[in-house]
Amino acid sequence: MKKQVILVVASIIYLTALLPTAIAQNKEQYNFEIDLRNSDGDELEVTLFPPKVKENVIRYNIPKVVPGTYSISDFGRFVTKFTAYDKKGKKLPSKNIAKNSWEIKKAKKLYKITYKVEDTWDTKKGNVIFEPAGSNIEAGKNFVINTFAFFGYFDGMKTTPYKVTFKKPEGFYGSTSLIAQQSTDSSDVFVIDNYMDLADAPIMYNEPDTTILEVGGADIIVSVYSPNKQLSSKFVGDNIAEILEAQRKYLGGTLPIQKYAFIIYLTDQATQSGMIGALEHSYSSFYVLQELPEAYHEYLAASVKDIAAHEFFHIITPLSIHSEEIQDFDFIDPKMSKHLWLYEGCTEYFAGHVQVQHELIGLEEYLGVIKEKIRNASGYQDTLPFTKMSKEVLKTYKDEYGNVYEKGALIGLCLDIRLRKLSDGKYGLMNLMQDLSKEYGKNQAFKDDELFDKIAEITGFPEIREFFAKYVEGPEPLPLEETFKMVGFDYQEKAIIKDISLGNIALNADENGNIFVDNIDNIDDFGKEMGYKTGDIIRSINGDTLTMGTAQVVINKLQTESSAGDTLTMLIERKVQAEDGSESKEEQTEKVELIAPLQEVAREELNHFEAVAEPTPDQLKLLKSWLVPSN
Repeated sequence: MKKQVILVVASIIYLTALLPTAIAQNKEQYNFEIDLRNSDGDELEVTLFPPKVKENVIRYNIPKVVPGTYSISDFGRFVTKFTAYDKKGKKLPSKNIAKNSWEIKKAKKLYKITYKVEDTWDTKKGNVIFEPAGSNIEAGKNFVINTFAFFGYFDGMKTTPYKVTFKKPEGFYGSTSLIAQQSTDSSDVFVIDNYMDLADAPIMYNEPDTTILEVGGADIIVSVYSPNKQLSSKFVGDNIAEILEAQRKYLGGTLPIQKYAFIIYLTDQATQSGMIGALEHSYSSFYVLQELPEAYHEYLAASVKDIAAHEFFHIITPLSIHSEEIQDFDFIDPKMSKHLWLYEGCTEYFAGHVQVQHELIGLEEYLGVIKEKIRNASGYQDTLPFTKMSKEVLKTYKDEYGNVYEKGALIGLCLDIRLRKLSDGKYGLMNLMQDLSKEYGKNQAFKDDELFDKIAEITGFPEIREFFAKYVEGPEPLPLEETFKMVGFDYQEKAIIKDISLGNIALNADENGNIFVDNIDNIDDFGKEMGYKTGDIIRSINGDTLTMGTAQVVINKLQTESSAGDTLTMLIERKVQAEDGSESKEEQTEKVELIAPLQEVAREELNHFEAVAEPTPDQLKLLKSWLVPSN
């Protein structure tokens, strides 16, 4: 799943050379130090030699909210023992004036600040932070440094450069999208242009397991921390290479970046938030996923691939397309943009569309993804204008945020097909993103209230402005039936269909990745004829091996390529029963072959798609434009 992931503005590395002088002598930048070798339980001490302060009283801030999380985190509550000093080591008056702010008096004399930061993953302070947006401190094992949880800024000085030095344990490596200005066996030094870029760059320190892929002229780093060595970065890299290559082609052949980092932390325990997922940034994405046994590795790699397909597309938006609210983000009192349909919705749409367009998944599977999004979107307020929800997502509509991945993606789909219809198949949503990138770029923001008019101007289609007015700014439900008819599909919210039945049994997976019959409470006549029993492990279906990694493909193949009357053969592993009918205490199993002719069963299906019997030339042309790459 994706949970409060995402968006932050571009991360530009500040690479000017540093003078080999004492750290406090540079008055034009923040100079931070953290010694990872000296963690105190779940705490690390932060030392700051600040830039020159011209005011007598100044305020130091740690973020309340960070871009993309769309929730109040109050990272300042994890800061303790905040102390300010002058050059002689004398304490200056300072106090915590708000959850995330400290006031320092006699600030013109300020020479040094020290404070301790508690990690968020083990906190008992409530308001649990989604782990990919938090911090982890495990002495000698792993340090997750979401930079906004450790480093702050003075009022009016967010654009001052930063120098950050980490002293690290022997053998540790810092995985990040940042390029180290200096790196030795014992320390790393990073120099960053401003606070926004620093906050956009997580770092994970541990003994390295890193693989580098070259894609479209960019170095793609895959870094994995697996506490029990269950999963390697090479395995993940091998499994995401295909989707990255498809994304390269989808974006026109090259990537608008030089370096990107997939930073993956696997946990062998339940997360405190109860969730897994990722937080994405402009040049990296940070994942917290469950560490699973080898039998689940195919499934885990597929999960990473699906999430990565979304995260990686953020190199388009908001990296090159973002509003003023994002470019100059207020970390204490943020003003939210109303364009989550763009940042998250279109990104989620691209993540699925690239896979069907480049044949990583089939059309039936892709339509299944769309069905799921329509179904999930029905759990939110459909008449709530998306722009209004986006603007007020921190407070009034925080429970509606999840819809950015559901209805937001459907907005992207409808917009893509409509643009192709208006342009006779020559111009789609990705073309629009590329034109917006040229119009704005990473250093120029758009005005929130002007974007829709600008899109109508760029495309030359006033009808697109009407689309936004009705379905994004307005309360009207998306025109799904009309949209799918354009590409040759009849769409119905409810339909009675007949399809191949597996017996209406509930399947599940055990700790070894085996697919088994979990219950037969609602078994149908075909299931009874097959003779399923609760606990049966399904080893193969018509000769195709069934595992966590293959289950969806094998079952989809059966249902789409088989007809009523065809023979279904399942190889089952079943516990041996004692003579009295009870299960054997020795846990012995036997191989059983279940055979029966397949049957069609009538059932009600929500969000049903069916290809029109005789598509028109226009429908076929638009379908090809939508599903077949142009390059």
